[in-house]
Amino acid sequence: QVQMAESGGGLVQPGGSLRLSCAASGTISSIDRMGWYRQAPGKQRESVAYIFSSGRTNYGDSVKGRFTISRDNGKNTVFLQMNSLKAEDTAVYSCYAVGPYGVAYWGQGTQVTVSS
Repeated sequence: QVQMAESGGGLVQPGGSLRLSCAASGTISSIDRMGWYRQAPGKQRESVAYIFSSGRTNYGDSVKGRFTISRDNGKNTVFLQMNSLKAEDTAVYSCYAVGPYGVAYWGQGTQVTVSS
């Protein structure tokens, strides 16, 4: 069983920053890709960013240049540094990890609200 524990969400003013963290724990032999999705009310789920164990990254167009994803492979933890936040970044952010055979594990989601 693998658990994903997220932290770091909250309320921030436009232009501010937040850092999300997500740690995978439990029995998992290896993790290839870790990343974040988000979903705002009434909108489709959107891939925010992901990172491979090699360090290669990918970002959604709406967050390029503002968000940075990183990971600590030794601790099976992924981070999302979010800068220059906008109201349209408001959403529930969920982390995931892809293990052997493409099995994905998901966090419970953390709310990020950007508002003055």
